Amino acid sequence: MSEKFENVTITKKANVYFGGQVTSRTVQFADGSKKTLGFMQAGDYDFGTEAAELMEILGGAMDVKLAGSDAWNTYAEGQAFEVEGNSKFSLKVADGGADYCCSYIQ
Repeated sequence: MSEKFENVTITKKANVYFGGQVTSRTVQFADGSKKTLGFMQAGDYDFGTEAAELMEILGGAMDVKLAGSDAWNTYAEGQAFEVEGNSKFSLKVADGGADYCCSYIQ
């Protein structure tokens, strides 16, 4: 995981979900790819995807259940997981929240 990004454009307006419990900022790269950097407060969340995603956990931890699975897996700081495109996944974030980077896979 990269510690910083260079030569990017950041959208100032936040992406806000679940009544402000989850927020992120979009980072656009020169090659057209994008990522979001965000924070999730403690809670249970269900997300849908269009593009495939790579979720990197930058701080904290979350329990994740991917589409088509009954298993919950825990991911903590320094770990990552992939989500298929056009699918859904569920997250449980404990007290303290979770800092994350979501990369959209082309």
